[in-house]
Amino acid sequence: MKVYTKTGDKGTTALFGGTRVPKHHIRIESYGTVDELNSHIGLIRDQDINPNYKKILERVQDRLFTLGAILATDPEKTILKNGKERLNIPKITDADVELLENEIDTMESELEPMTHFVLPGGHTTVSYCHIARCVCRRAERLSVHLHELEPTDELVLTYLNRLSDYLFVLARKLSHDLHADEVKWIPKKY
Repeated sequence: MKVYTKTGDKGTTALFGGTRVPKHHIRIESYGTVDELNSHIGLIRDQDINPNYKKILERVQDRLFTLGAILATDPEKTILKNGKERLNIPKITDADVELLENEIDTMESELEPMTHFVLPGGHTTVSYCHIARCVCRRAERLSVHLHELEPTDELVLTYLNRLSDYLFVLARKLSHDLHADEVKWIPKKY
């Protein structure tokens, strides 16, 4: 398979199923942002962190490829007239969401309760988590917009929402593990 095909030279790209759309299409923005998120998560996984976090993040990256495939598929091309699926696209499952929820609960059980918002930073690895969280929220917003235009699997939206929560709690847990300062945001009155 060649890296370059020249089919996108005029500003369009193909979805799974063959439909061509402009590269600025909301569907492309959605799965492109998921791809960007996946790269940021790879950067977190490359840090010197607990091996269990790395294992979970690798699982997340796998799920993000699945999620990207779902978003990159023309919904009109997925089902044949007889009701069978035409394209064999993997799915996001309730178990994928539950894994994130369980990890959040486990990490939070070891942290002080939150009383304020926290300022991103304190350690490079923590900052990477906050950047990934922000990119995840953008992917979620774009996917919600897409869902309003062309309904997609609602578990995509749920997964992205829960993943941003996971990344926030992971940032807090890494601050704890790395003995980094967690600076509370206390609004200043000028």
